Amino acid sequence: MRLRIDLSYDGGDFRGWAAQPGLRTVQAELTSALTTVLRLPEGSLRVTCAGRTDSGVHARGQVVHVDVPEDEESGSPTAARQITQLDVLARRLNGVLAKDVRVRGIVPAPEGFDARFAALWRRYAYRIVDDPARVDPLIRNHVLFWPRALDVGAMDEAARSLVGLHDFAAFCKHREGATTIRTLLEFGWTRTDEGLVVGHVQADAFCHSMVRALVGCMIAVGEGRRDPAWAREILTGRQRDQNVVVVPAHGLTLEEVAYPDDADLADRVAQASARRIASEVDG
Repeated sequence: MRLRIDLSYDGGDFRGWAAQPGLRTVQAELTSALTTVLRLPEGSLRVTCAGRTDSGVHARGQVVHVDVPEDEESGSPTAARQITQLDVLARRLNGVLAKDVRVRGIVPAPEGFDARFAALWRRYAYRIVDDPARVDPLIRNHVLFWPRALDVGAMDEAARSLVGLHDFAAFCKHREGATTIRTLLEFGWTRTDEGLVVGHVQADAFCHSMVRALVGCMIAVGEGRRDPAWAREILTGRQRDQNVVVVPAHGLTLEEVAYPDDADLADRVAQASARRIASEVDG
């Protein structure tokens, strides 16, 4: 039985999503908790996420799926009982997991659901404080404190010039054989009533370090060191520019992942997996 799990976590003490030997990661912690609660043999579960967050990146709306084996496969009648009581399973998982990762809900996944390949888009937010009077130490692990004032209007203009289907090689960490072509569906900046400068970026998928490099470019514009047209020049150059700084991870949060209607899941998976497999890209 395939389950969909909605998940939130503070990424500060994690070395990213993907399991790595000897390192604390979200995938490893969740897999261990599931294995323990369902009383399954180690290595019997594979947890797949919608977006593989980097070290230090947070998530409010991560989505994962996991296939729970049948009794005859696992030898554990406990697993079968608990997947019929998913609210109980969620509570038990949260009792085992550390407090910096929380299961928000578990439901049976509809036919054709795949957390990674069925996703239509992922939406991230990057939060900055640029006013020393508004620096709040209580949010220091989730917001970037920037020492100079930022022109949010100029940042928003620059960001909107990048929306669309483009090769984002200038903003991605190079990976051999991986495509850097992405559809940026939305990118804009606002200032909240509390003084936070917030960038919202939504795309079909992101390549490694892409969002943090985009934010670094926007900060250069916001400080007035570059004009808004510079962002487009960087994009069309298709090469990493040393003037584009990759900002720290702790200001970045995966906010939401969207999926098509159940009837369209299989088609979306076929479309996305063919593209990703051909390009050897992780979503």
